[in-house]
Amino acid sequence: MRKAVPSVITKVKARQILDSRGIPTVEVDLHTNKGVFRASAPSGASSGMYEAIELRDGEKGTYLGNSVNRAVKNINEKISVALVGMDPTLQSQIDQVLTDLDKTENKSELGANAILAVSMAACKAGAAEKEASILSQFYT
Repeated sequence: MRKAVPSVITKVKARQILDSRGIPTVEVDLHTNKGVFRASAPSGASSGMYEAIELRDGEKGTYLGNSVNRAVKNINEKISVALVGMDPTLQSQIDQVLTDLDKTENKSELGANAILAVSMAACKAGAAEKEASILSQFYT
C-alpha cells in the first residue's frame, strides 16, 4: 500500500475583490496537492492606533484611495515565493515566515491585509490536509 505524499504549498495567488460594503480587500487562493483554499481579509469598520496596518494604495482616483493592489503585489511577488514548498499543516511556521518577511512592528511593509488573508488560506489548507477542523491549526 502506497503512503500518500504529504501536501505542500505549490502556489499562492492574490487578487483584489470588493467586500460586502463595496470596499476593496485582498483575496488569496493557496494551492496544495490537495486542492485550492481561498480566504479574504476582513476590513474592520474602525481601527485603533496600535493595530496592524492595512496596506491601501492611496490613489484617490481608484476606489477613493482604498484599492489594495500593492498588498496583492506583495503576496504574488514576495509572500508566494517564501511559502511555496512549505507544509500547510505547520501554521505557526507559516505565520512566522509571514511575520519575518515584514520587519515592521505594525505590518506596514507587506500589509496586515496581505498577511491575514494568506494565513487564513494556509489555515484552511492545513486543516484539510489533516482532515481536521480549522481550530486544530491553532495548536500547531
